[in-house]
Amino acid sequence: MTAKSVRTLVLVLAAGAAGAACRKPPASETEIAAEASKATPEQPASHEALPESVRLTPAAISEAGITTWKVQPVDLEHMLILTGSVDYDENRLLQLAANVKGRAVSILVDERFGGSWDDLRAARSAASLPLLAKGFFSTEAHLRTARDAGADAALLLLRDLDDAAARRLLAAASELGLETLVEAHDADELDRAIALDAPVIGVNARDLTTFRIDRGEQLRLVAKAPRDRVVIAESGIESRAQGAAAELAGADAILVGSTLMRASDPAAKLAELLSRPLVKVCGLTREEDVAAAVEAGADMAGFVLVDASPRRAPGVLSVPGTMLSVAVVVGEAEGDADLVQVYEQEEGKVRGRDAVLLRDGEQVARVVDLPWQEDDPTHVERARAVVGRVMLAGGLGPENVRAAIEAVRPWAVDASSSLEVSPGIKDHARVRAYVAAAR
Repeated sequence: MTAKSVRTLVLVLAAGAAGAACRKPPASETEIAAEASKATPEQPASHEALPESVRLTPAAISEAGITTWKVQPVDLEHMLILTGSVDYDENRLLQLAANVKGRAVSILVDERFGGSWDDLRAARSAASLPLLAKGFFSTEAHLRTARDAGADAALLLLRDLDDAAARRLLAAASELGLETLVEAHDADELDRAIALDAPVIGVNARDLTTFRIDRGEQLRLVAKAPRDRVVIAESGIESRAQGAAAELAGADAILVGSTLMRASDPAAKLAELLSRPLVKVCGLTREEDVAAAVEAGADMAGFVLVDASPRRAPGVLSVPGTMLSVAVVVGEAEGDADLVQVYEQEEGKVRGRDAVLLRDGEQVARVVDLPWQEDDPTHVERARAVVGRVMLAGGLGPENVRAAIEAVRPWAVDASSSLEVSPGIKDHARVRAYVAAAR
């Protein structure tokens, strides 16, 4: 399986997310308006007026503050949607946007949540980049206002629209030259979005009525969405592993909000969320070793469920929600884990050479490993030849993992025996050194 060919371009918007408490004091709003008033009034730039190299279709809409749009072609791992949903500072967000070479802006326009059409107009006066209007739109007049204020796209929330209204707004947006993101939260809304032929569908983990997050249900819905649509996993992303979980479920992009806004260095946090490879610590048998892997910053924890292995775990131990658990088996998939790493059986050995990584029974990556207790000088070349997501395993440790990453550019790396003081017992210092070298 190969990653979808998509990239995103990110920029900041000028409004908060969850009400007046998320806004800066009124004085800053005045300053923004004053700066905008200095610009020479111009007709809002149209989507079609952009250079061919950056002519965009929206990959998603943010909850507040930042969004991404897609252009072909780059790997899925470079996709990210950013949103601001806590207190923010415009200069800080602008610096973040500059660091990630932003190319699109999403602006909250609903006054009940601290936004305004003037924010959109000010952004249009200051930028020629695509703008997305984020609000609770229910009429063609709303969309016309969005277009006239300078928007290139608009959000449509199915929780507030019946099918007839949604279909009417989709048609009106098309006539007005606006792109749309149709947002769903539950199975019924996803089915409706599919039936409406929405080209871009957002699946929000947050219930906008209770504001509770349910990532498990979100991932199930993302996996259910048709692959001929752009599918966005929105909200609830705090770690690389959670972003990867959405990717493996089939998302074309992830929406990240308060995680970045709460970070002391949002640009560094963004780089962390986007970076690959993921780092797996395998052969874990004790809770204290799991805790060491978590503290070190590992993305995946591996638990061997093979009786013949000297690293046989008592089961899949508990891991935090920011990490992925992996059951490692031989022959048939088993284990209550986020992913299952399945090796073939080989006579006289604990396991066969290579494995596949499964999510809900479907292959999402290949594991390129060494033969059991053997070496192979062609190991790196074999891994480099694999198309699609590759987890590189076999002989990796703090001393060589960085060189292996540079040579193979894998989606993930996996180490076990080199991190031990004895089979199944981890050396915590080596775990930390391995994760640091890999990340």
